[in-house]
Amino acid sequence: MTLEVGNVELYFKDKCILNGIYLKAETGKVTGVLGSNGSGKSCLLNIIFGSLQSKYKLIRIDGKPITPALYKTKLASFLPQFNFTPDCAKLKTVFKLLRIDWNDFVAEFESFSSYKDKRFNKLSGGERRVIETYLILKGKNKIALLDEPFSHLSPLHIQKIIGLISEEKHEKIIIITDHMHKNVINTSDNLYLIKNGCSKPINDLKELETYNYVSTGSLD
Repeated sequence: MTLEVGNVELYFKDKCILNGIYLKAETGKVTGVLGSNGSGKSCLLNIIFGSLQSKYKLIRIDGKPITPALYKTKLASFLPQFNFTPDCAKLKTVFKLLRIDWNDFVAEFESFSSYKDKRFNKLSGGERRVIETYLILKGKNKIALLDEPFSHLSPLHIQKIIGLISEEKHEKIIIITDHMHKNVINTSDNLYLIKNGCSKPINDLKELETYNYVSTGSLD
């Protein structure tokens, strides 16, 4: 499956946030979106998902335009920056509702083995992020949009999530953005940089220095 996003124009009042966006993602490859704070990375993922209305956008799947918001088609799932799991729900309840195997989860994340009866509001920010990212990646939807999946995670959990993304990309389209740009780079097969409202495909990491996104030599 191939997802293409183009012709995106987004304004907040009179300020242009995005204008000149093209992005292509496909099953089997992780597509990373980089950009400085406020560049519009999160806005772009919300526009793709359909939770943010833009002035213009064109979304195509396998070359065919998709008119309804992706969330209405049940093709896509979205990990937002905020927590989406119910505060007072028990972990086992949400896993059961989403038909995701708890035993498979704790086999990968052993430190959660005693958490089955815990409520989400009793977890740390990093623990909750791990579970929410896992739920999105293990869901049945064919497109996963991940906004800041590494936020508040320990180095060990970051590596486990990177491994999980690498596994799940063979089953679904994955688009990822995070302020921890090295993790995005290490996880992604294709990279785009958002700068001045436009998306720029990155074919060589040295281009990130040319565009002044990273300092010279920082990626060596």
